[in-house]
Amino acid sequence: MKANLKYIVILLLIFSFKGKNNLDSIIMSIESGNSTRLSAFFDSNLEISLPDKSNNYSKVQAELVLRDFFNLHQVKRFEVLHTGDNIGAQYCIGNLYTRNGTFRTTLYIKQVGQKTILQEIRFDVK
Repeated sequence: MKANLKYIVILLLIFSFKGKNNLDSIIMSIESGNSTRLSAFFDSNLEISLPDKSNNYSKVQAELVLRDFFNLHQVKRFEVLHTGDNIGAQYCIGNLYTRNGTFRTTLYIKQVGQKTILQEIRFDVK
């Protein structure tokens, strides 16, 4: 019984670190304003909310929308304010500092099998 418990704890630690690394990769993509690298985490559709528009986009469209956003608002840095987990899903709330101002940014992420998927990204003027 102790061996099984030890095995379960090890597996949980491995999977929790894997999810954290993917969240770190998503955050690094946002910090660098790299929509192409960020798109590796998109599902076939992604909900994007920007100050002037909000829609559900295909993976290709979402990458273009975010590329335009990052080109218009050159990213200076991203500050993580809060992260959390809820039954197979994660969220991250932070401030995106750009040359045109600060955006309160919210990311909704879920784990599907071995893949981390960004479901929704919101940029609200702060």
